[in-house]
Amino acid sequence: MKLKWIEIIEFAKEFRKELHKNPELTWEEVDTAKAIRAALKAHYTPYKEFANTGTVVTLAPNAKGTHIALRGDIDALQIDEQTTVPYKSQKPNCMHACGHDGHTATLLATAIWLKQHEEQLPGPVSLVFQPAEEGGHGAKKMLEEEALKGVEFIYGWHNWPAIKFGQAICPDGVVMAGNGTFHIDINGQGGHSSQPEISKDPVLAASAITMALQQIVSRRIAPQKAGVVSVTSIDARSGLTTIPSHAKIEGSIRIPDLKTRDEVAKSIKEIAQNTAKAYNTEAIVEFRNRYSPTINHENAASNMRKKLEEVLGKDYKSDIATPIMASEDFSYYLQEIPGAFALIGSNDGQEKHTKPCHNAYYDFNDELIEPVCKVFTKLANLECEFI
Repeated sequence: MKLKWIEIIEFAKEFRKELHKNPELTWEEVDTAKAIRAALKAHYTPYKEFANTGTVVTLAPNAKGTHIALRGDIDALQIDEQTTVPYKSQKPNCMHACGHDGHTATLLATAIWLKQHEEQLPGPVSLVFQPAEEGGHGAKKMLEEEALKGVEFIYGWHNWPAIKFGQAICPDGVVMAGNGTFHIDINGQGGHSSQPEISKDPVLAASAITMALQQIVSRRIAPQKAGVVSVTSIDARSGLTTIPSHAKIEGSIRIPDLKTRDEVAKSIKEIAQNTAKAYNTEAIVEFRNRYSPTINHENAASNMRKKLEEVLGKDYKSDIATPIMASEDFSYYLQEIPGAFALIGSNDGQEKHTKPCHNAYYDFNDELIEPVCKVFTKLANLECEFI
């Protein structure tokens, strides 16, 4: 028996809440994958397993048209939820604080709807339930296991509380920044706090390095380029009367292209080492590349904008500045397959929908599920009434 459109949407909303109650961290999404696969089985939708907890549905595999893929991510974050919603996470220090529960539920609803209309699909459609987006390079693993073999275009999205509900962005070119992390060990010589002159103070050096690093964006990157350098941790714990021998600085960068990433990494190393030397200490710098910028392909982005307008209306375009300086492992797909990634607004004025992603009070806006399902259906070139 086929479900009505509204029944599928309501099912997805409830499924989302169950996922929210039972989040799982990157590469640990075992029960999440089981729940997705059980729901697909219940709706007679075949699937294949990839990357342990990844799942891919391919509908109309023999259709002659263009093979597209639609992606949703499934992992949660190491955050202790502080909301009071009835479906609050039941796991301490584990929360769907980025909306991947909503992304998964949306893709599941799309899979069920498209399966019910499979014979009408003009081309194959793969629905990709991807693990480990939150720093785990899950997209890279899915590509390595050929989970997207034969796909000609790929589309993805992310809910975005900084954009009003009913609006979205899907620019040509860079939509989200690339990132990297830096780790600076500062070695000095500890001693009594009453005798700083015979010590080599790594705390003072760490403070100076932190301040100096803030000048990279203002003085080493052209004003026309986007960039962020954030020191997020300084660790130099010691006794109240003791100067420690060691301090550690860690942080992250966000950049619009790989050339700028290399330039910023070089600047961090130069500044840290030279500043440490000026304070009679030594700095050892390690830089780790993470995700590349997410760069939309022009034709695919144009197509997705058209579908967004059809669903959200002609005034859908947000004036939020791009690129967004957060990062996405969807970038791996766009390096291999033409496609586009959109940020779709979730801020409807309710306080819980104004909280940013990665916030302990964040909550996904369930009212996004229906319009995004419609966008996905239109990207699949399925002509049907939503009834």
